[in-house]
Amino acid sequence: MQFHLNGFQPGDPEIADPAERILASGAAGAVPEEVDVLIVGCGPAGLTLAAQLAQFGDIKTCIVEQKPGRLLVGQADGIACRTMEMFHAYGFSERVLKEAYWVNETTFWKPDERKPETIVRSGRVQDVEDGLSEFPHVILNQARIHDGFLDVMRKSPAKLEPHYDRRVLDLEVDPAAGRADHAVTVRLERGDGANDGKIETIKARYVVGCDGARSTVRKSIGRELHGDSANHAWGVMDVLAVTDFPDIRFKALIQSAKDGSLLIIPREGGYMVRLYVELAKLDVGERVANRNITAEDVIAKAQRILKPHTLDVKEIAWWSVYEIGQRLTDKFDDVPESEIASRLPRIFIAGDACHTHSPKAGQGMNVSMQDAFNLGWKLAAVLREQCAPSLLHSYSAERQAVAKELIDFDREWAGILASAAKAGGADAARTQDYFVRHGRYTAGTATHYRPSLLTGATSHQRLAEGLVIGTRFHSAPVIRLGDAKPVHLGHASQADGRFRIYAFSPAEDPSAAGSAIRSLCNFLTEARESPVSRYTPAGADIDSVIDLRAVFQQDHRKLAIEAMPSLLLPRKGRYGLLDYEKMFCPDLKSGQDVFAMRGIDRKVGCIVVVRPDQYVATVLPLDDFAALASYFDGFMLPAN
Repeated sequence: MQFHLNGFQPGDPEIADPAERILASGAAGAVPEEVDVLIVGCGPAGLTLAAQLAQFGDIKTCIVEQKPGRLLVGQADGIACRTMEMFHAYGFSERVLKEAYWVNETTFWKPDERKPETIVRSGRVQDVEDGLSEFPHVILNQARIHDGFLDVMRKSPAKLEPHYDRRVLDLEVDPAAGRADHAVTVRLERGDGANDGKIETIKARYVVGCDGARSTVRKSIGRELHGDSANHAWGVMDVLAVTDFPDIRFKALIQSAKDGSLLIIPREGGYMVRLYVELAKLDVGERVANRNITAEDVIAKAQRILKPHTLDVKEIAWWSVYEIGQRLTDKFDDVPESEIASRLPRIFIAGDACHTHSPKAGQGMNVSMQDAFNLGWKLAAVLREQCAPSLLHSYSAERQAVAKELIDFDREWAGILASAAKAGGADAARTQDYFVRHGRYTAGTATHYRPSLLTGATSHQRLAEGLVIGTRFHSAPVIRLGDAKPVHLGHASQADGRFRIYAFSPAEDPSAAGSAIRSLCNFLTEARESPVSRYTPAGADIDSVIDLRAVFQQDHRKLAIEAMPSLLLPRKGRYGLLDYEKMFCPDLKSGQDVFAMRGIDRKVGCIVVVRPDQYVATVLPLDDFAALASYFDGFMLPAN
């Protein structure tokens, strides 16, 4: 898509009239008196969490935001491959793919050895390694990502809308409250029109602070951000410009001899571009505001770095100056480490409220949304009494460790880009090498949860070597047996709070009476110990909590769907209609065999359990029914 040709316009570019692109947003009236979950902040983390909880009409959620309305322009723009996988689970990846800029290749520039005051291209690499994800790395204005989540929320069973113009004054937890009580009392100050200054009070069972680096929620639970003080000032601006720089439509990392570094990120629409410009080293204790840096200063610095090429900025859509710093809290909830065994969390923090990054590696927005995806299904499972409340301890344990790893990576990467501050200047070869070696961090696929209540041991990892326990479920192309449609196996996992069991069959006929697949289906359907039987509420669809999918080795034309176990053709809904989308075969025509691609043991097959946030929970033998039952028994509650 091409747009912004005659100037930047926020909103949906498919709407011709710019005046109609900015739809009204926000809930009218006062906030509810009581809710199950109060979310503070309408940034990426808050909206990801709200969109997840909105899928459950029986959970009462409220999201508040201090700003007067939805975001329209600026802020983050990099969307990692892993985040695109998550967007597909929420249902709006296709819209993002259509509108966004795709980062296919990255180029590197360094000082010309013959004329150091000018730059020359030193390298060019593929941005994401082949086969890492079915989705690309893309660039899209954060405001449009917000719009995607807001649209999901409006269309959801809860029909959720944010309450804007609400500032959190304070919050208090009643220590004597019971587990099901609305133990957290929050006071909000309104700032909208005739209600300016009015105080509202809301009681919640849980509160999640997604309210940024200066988080009021974080401060209320005594947490602090610790880490490096900012010592570099960078400018960022989205511009419409005319230039003879040949790589203006590529992601480009430019290191000059004397003027520092410049990162060019092409933006959606074909014309706009984002510039990250290294400005100055700050003195100890100095803030960037003290420098009084102007937009003209940022443009002038970019022009010097780009020599001998020219840059004529015609319009600035958005710009800012910021300080780089990597900071982290020691825990992401309100329970001290020493009290985990005796106390359950009531208040959580996510995103910039508990970790901050430099924008250079594109981690901030992406990691924030993954925080919320991790927490959302757990809150829903506890509130719906599917899982024990102790499950909520796993949020901080899992995500704090991930944030620590990413901050360490981000610190080193930011240091490499800040070449002007280092003795000896730029090292283009080192920059390119580091970028290639750490591509999985920038793609968002490096997260690896360690063994825990939710993440099984690696005893049977050899049965599925390419689906590593604790990492995100790496999708692969398959053919759906019911209609011969080419699909991606991982796309069966939606943001609906359900666990998935992928059963990979041996080479035998799966419909045969003694087949491993039929035996598994018989256990899940008939056995008292079956997690499907134990945890599915009476009257609910058989796959409403745990969703079984089967993958066969045969060509799809050689199998008879009508001969398959009934659990793979479940009757659902008020009319008992058959679900024909539970079984898959390799895409042999295109040569994409999921068994070969993901290292599945062809002789014995396996079970792969996938969490609601798309991470591999455990890998088991097809006939290890006891271990399968034991996994779910560790944290789930029997259905009423």
